Formats: sequence, structure tokens, C-alpha cells
Amino acid sequence: MSSLRPATCCVRALRRTARLAGVAAHRISSGYNSSGNERKQRLDVNRVTLGVGSLALALLAADHVFNEKRFFRAAQIGNVEELKRQAEYLIAKESQQPKKDDEGGPVDRRHPLGWTALMVAAANDKPDVVRELIKLGAKPDLQEQYAGAATAASAAGMHPLDALQRREDEFCGGMNARASFLGWTALHYAALADSHDAAAALLDAGADPAARDHAGRRPLHYARDASPTRDLIQRAVRRREEEAAAAAAEERRRFPLERRLKQYIVGQRAAIHTVAAAVRRKENGWADDDHPLVFLFLGSSGIGKTELAKQLARYMHKDDPAAFIRLDMSEYQEKHEVAKLIGAPPGYVGHEEGGQLTRALAQRADAVVLFDEVDKAHPDVLTVLLQLFDEGRLTDGKGKLIECKDAIFVMTSNLAADEIAQYGLQLRREADALAATRRGKREGEEEEQEPTLEVSRHFKDNVVRPILKRQFRRDEFLGRINEIVYFLPFSRAELLALVQAELQRWAARARQRHGMLLLWEDDVLGALADGYEVHYGARSIQHEVERRVVSQLALAAERGLVARGCTLRLRAAPAGLALALRPAGAADFQPLHLPPA
Repeated sequence: MSSLRPATCCVRALRRTARLAGVAAHRISSGYNSSGNERKQRLDVNRVTLGVGSLALALLAADHVFNEKRFFRAAQIGNVEELKRQAEYLIAKESQQPKKDDEGGPVDRRHPLGWTALMVAAANDKPDVVRELIKLGAKPDLQEQYAGAATAASAAGMHPLDALQRREDEFCGGMNARASFLGWTALHYAALADSHDAAAALLDAGADPAARDHAGRRPLHYARDASPTRDLIQRAVRRREEEAAAAAAEERRRFPLERRLKQYIVGQRAAIHTVAAAVRRKENGWADDDHPLVFLFLGSSGIGKTELAKQLARYMHKDDPAAFIRLDMSEYQEKHEVAKLIGAPPGYVGHEEGGQLTRALAQRADAVVLFDEVDKAHPDVLTVLLQLFDEGRLTDGKGKLIECKDAIFVMTSNLAADEIAQYGLQLRREADALAATRRGKREGEEEEQEPTLEVSRHFKDNVVRPILKRQFRRDEFLGRINEIVYFLPFSRAELLALVQAELQRWAARARQRHGMLLLWEDDVLGALADGYEVHYGARSIQHEVERRVVSQLALAAERGLVARGCTLRLRAAPAGLALALRPAGAADFQPLHLPPA
């Protein structure tokens, strides 16, 4: 009997009890005479029999219903048989209600406070349970949702002391139940528990050794020094990094950075090639490994500086939002705001919060960091940046050293924007004149590609650099910049491309939101491109389209002249842009009598 499961033993005993009760009831009923109390006595016997039978059925049903507490308890103590039995009930129950991919399978059912059975097994060094759960379909990279007793209790609608007790009793008593484990994977817990076999099982199942928790830390951060578990995870990290590097190299070979950037950036070919060449040197080991890569983007507003930094981060880190850090330096114009950047020193308000830059770099030390409008920052902030650019490291307000030599730092500025714009326009005129001369000499030949404009050394040294030195007042600060990248005004062809893209964006919105089709004639592009303002870049094109096109669409809608299913055609007229309407089912366009834009 001792080898049988407790629940099964109870059920068997209850069956015997039910049989005995039935026999007793039969004997009692057979001994009764047919007196006036016979009916009442039979009712009493039936009630006894029904009660015993109901109890037996209830216990029998309970033995075949999932028990959450027993499921997680089995993972905690290593009871594989009980775990398998509970998992069978889960799989049978939830097969009719499949979960979403990001929620995992049936055995990935979460505890009310946020963890999974796989995390429990890994934290308690139960490799047999880890292997069994993986065999049953558990996902190794699901992330912990327990963010400390207070937060978890609030989310679960319970008292913090109850959450604290349940974390200690139903997860692992050896861990700080008040701390946040948000974002941890089962491999994080296996590393902390120094469970070599559990870590090996997780890695064999495809667990990501480079997965980061919400503090930006990988499992290796929690592994003990000089332990087999640490060596195992370290080898897995190295192997994963080598595979990722090989895949990235193949991706760069097939789809170079220049090609990616040109898909999203209109014009600026010289800027794109300069950035791509510098990144390529760094990625392939032909750069100084002791210093991070630093760019200064110069040019007018709305010319593509910020967008180029964003696309660089997307290319380098596969759309990971944490890999792009943007700081508006106009928020750091005062001396005391240095603390906001790196964190307040001990004893000051906000010391525990850390700084905006240091917090972000602690999560992704290889991020692309954008310092927008860096010329507006206080000189003391520039001192911090100089240390960052020179040494590739930064000490936060808590005294913690953050290594970030693998980061890419991009500063943008409108310094010398007027000079660069005028110089760029001059280069455009010279290039157009040269192209016209060549076309005249080579009539009938295929038109050549628009030339890439190059900023001369004389302009850089004698016009731009003195302006930068007056602003930053430090040669060593400028000396730590790897590349000063110049963004020149758009050419006519680039302006037409910008207008086309902006009209397509509004046409898509008209179709999705209002069920209308928006068309335009070719001469509309030129009319809108004439609204380009060199000092505002692409933003001036956006404003021109909104003012002259979108305003007419809104006015026509307000007057009830358009409806869902109609088609609108935009054309250039002597007085401005005009709209024509073709209602749904009609064959011809009719002009809309609106004020011309």
C-alpha cells in the first residue's frame, strides 16, 4: 500500500467503504418488517447510501482534476511522477483552448504570482523535472513576471505578506522574496542555483544564454565564479556569439549597410557612405578597440540626421528598441542636470534612481546612443561625454563603472547649418551645370546617375571647424570624434521623391480611415516641391503637403462633398492645386469647387 499514490489509496478505500455501506443497508432493509415505519427506514438507508456514493464520486473526480498547488509543489521537490500526472490533466484540459505562442504551452501555466514550473525546477536544482517539463513542451525562454512581493501582490489582488509567504513556500525559500526577478528566464535561475545539469538541459533545449532580464543582465552574471555551471554557460554564450557574428557577416555581405540606409534615407549618399565605412571598419576589427565609435552629424533641421541614427541602430541590433538610446541635450542646459545624466551622488535626492544614460547603457552597453542637439548642453555635460568618448567607460552616481566601448555614439547639431546649406546649394548648382554640359556633348546616351557631392577640405577646416571650436572650446573634445558627417540640401530629384513618399503616406491613410482613393498627376509633385525651404528640410515638404493637399481633403469632408468609396484626383492648376471627385460607381471626374491651394 505504501507504494501506491495517496489519492489512489483514498479512492480504493472509499470504494470499499461504499460497498460495505451498501451491504449494511441491504441487511438493514431486509430485516425490516412491513410495518408502518418501513417507508421511513428505507428513505434513511437511501440517504446514507447516496451520501457515501456522492462522497466517493467527489473524491474520484478530484483525483482527475488539475491541482495547481500540487503541480508547482511537484516541480519544487522533484516529484516527477506527480508532475507528469498533473501535466496530463493540463494538456487534456487546455488542448481545447490553445494559448498564444508567447504564452507557451499547457505546462507553461503561470503561478498567480508570475512564475512557471520550469523556473521553479531550475531554481531548486531539479534537473529531472526540468528535462521532463521540456519533454512535455515547456518553453525555456519564457520570462519571469514576479517583480517583488509588493508589486506582485498588487497585480494579483492579495496582501503583500501573503505574496511574500507564497513566494518563499511555493517557489524557493532560499531567495529574497522582496526582490524583483522580472524578466528572468529558467536559465537565470539555474545559474543562480548553480545547477549544472538543469542549465545543460535548458541549453540543449535551445535556451538563449544571452537573454537579458529587465536589469539588462544575462544568466552568466548570476553564475558563481570558477564553477562548472559558469563554464557551461560561458561556452554557450561564446558559441551563440560566434553563430550570430557569422550570420551577421553573411547578412552584411548580402545586404550591406549602405543599401539598408538608402531604403529609408532620401539622398545624403555621402553621409551614408561615410557612416557605413566607419561602422564596417569597427565591425571587422580594423578600428581602435579601446575607444567607442563617435559621429557628429551636422546640417539643417529635417535633413535626415536623426533618421540615419535610428536606421543604424535597427541595422546593428535587429529592431531591438533597447538598442537605440535618444537623449535630447536641450534638457541638460544647466550645470546641476549632469546628475540627471549619470545619477545623483550618494546622499542626494534621486540617488537610487540612477541616471538616464547610465541606466540605459547598463542594459545595452553596445547600443547606438543619440545625443540630439549636443551644442545646447552645459559644458559640464560635455566633460562627461569627453570621458565617455575617450575611455569608453562611465562611472555613475553610485560609483559603478559601466564599460561601453562597443557602443556607437552619434551627436547631432545645427551648428554651421546656414553655411553648410549655402555651400551645398553651390555644389548643387555646379553639379547641375556640369551635368548639363555632359548631356549636351552626349546626346542620345543614357542619363548618368546623379553625382555624389563631396565637401572640400578647405570648407571643413576654414569654415566649419572654427565654428565648432567656438562652441565646444575644447580641441580634445573634437579630437575624439571619428567622423564629422555633413548633411547637404536636397536635390530636385530628391525633393520629388520626398513629395511622392508624403503623398503616398496620406493616400494610405485616406484609404484606411475614410475608404477613399487618392490619386495625383505628375505635375503635382513639382508644384509641392517648390515649397521646399532649405533651413527646414523634409519638414517643409511635410508642411506643404498638409497645407495644400490635406487641408482641401478636410474641407471637402466637412462640406459633405466626399463619401466612402469615392476617388479623388489632385492636379496642378494655374491658381494652385485643385481636386476632382468621382463618386463610387461613376465613370467621370467632376471638379470640386473649393478654394485652390
